[in-house]
Amino acid sequence: MRRDDSFYAHCGCLEDAKKVFNSMRTRNVVSWTALIVGYAQNGCLRSSLLTDKRFDICIKRFNKMAPKLSKSDKKLAYDSKLCQFIDEYTQILVVFADNVGSKQLQNIRKGLRGDSVVLMGKNTMMKRSVRIHAEKTGNQAILNLIPLLVGNVGLIFTKGDLKEVSEEVAKYKVGAPARVGLVAPIDVVVPPGNTGLDPSQTSFFQVLNIPTKINKGTVEIITPVELIKKGDKVGSSEAALLAKLGIRPFSYGLIVTSVYDNGTVFSPEVLDMTEEDLIEKFALGVSMVTSLSMAISYPTLAAAPHMFINAYKNALAIAVETDYSFPQADKVKEFLADPSKFLVAAAPAAAAGGDAPAAAAKEEVKKEEPEEESDEDMGLGLFD
Repeated sequence: MRRDDSFYAHCGCLEDAKKVFNSMRTRNVVSWTALIVGYAQNGCLRSSLLTDKRFDICIKRFNKMAPKLSKSDKKLAYDSKLCQFIDEYTQILVVFADNVGSKQLQNIRKGLRGDSVVLMGKNTMMKRSVRIHAEKTGNQAILNLIPLLVGNVGLIFTKGDLKEVSEEVAKYKVGAPARVGLVAPIDVVVPPGNTGLDPSQTSFFQVLNIPTKINKGTVEIITPVELIKKGDKVGSSEAALLAKLGIRPFSYGLIVTSVYDNGTVFSPEVLDMTEEDLIEKFALGVSMVTSLSMAISYPTLAAAPHMFINAYKNALAIAVETDYSFPQADKVKEFLADPSKFLVAAAPAAAAGGDAPAAAAKEEVKKEEPEEESDEDMGLGLFD
């Protein structure tokens, strides 16, 4: 029996297995296992194959026989995948992926499964795929993504709420020890307290100038000490001390650096803005537009109320200084001609509101008088 026939026999159905194998060869499928499972679920292979113990053996043998893709074929497969995601998704999160392990990335993929897809790759390949998609579809807006592909970055394509996806990604941060030569992303402070180390370990603390004392047979740190500053490299002594104390000061995960939404690129801080922040920003923008419009005498919707009020004031001033009048200016002229009318109208309001301040003033005077008498009684006068 030939090798292919041996594999087909393991599949349990010779004719159907041949169809699957030939289909895979023509499609240049990368994930052979996924396609076998897909064919089995669609009825091309016997359903018992999924639960059969020989399934693993079948897959291993098939992978050995499957043709390996060349570099050019892999690039074409990556291009088609990225272009497919760009066509399907309009929202993309650009994430920084330094110090993120494969297991951690796998957990992130599981957490985002359903409405989001994580795609990693070389920056040159991603830029190439984006340019190819722009040339084929004429979507020039997607080219705004190219300047963002700098450093160790990946792409998260999503159909969900951008803020919720960003918060979900932030959950998968893993604590990490301080390794020698690593650049500290944050300040590392050693807290005071009992370390649980025996007195023979004081040499580590002395090298780093950390004040300690011996308490009940163990080393105790007296005051908090800033061991490593942000941006500094971790030394061997610092790394050894933190390891002895069991401190894992750093945490790593995917960090959202930029957001792409329908051709628009903006900072991830925008996702944290609330409605109150938007209202405040909008009010500030309206006030700036109003000030500029008033300064250059250019009418805008924001400056229109102020312009009307200023025009009314100017017309009123002209009416007061001349014999010309209009209904809105008649009342002002009447008050200016006979100010006593204004006093008569304002007197009742002033009387109603003036009684309380006067009474309060009298009470304050009464409170101050006993204090002056007490000073003289105590013999503490100014000229004594």
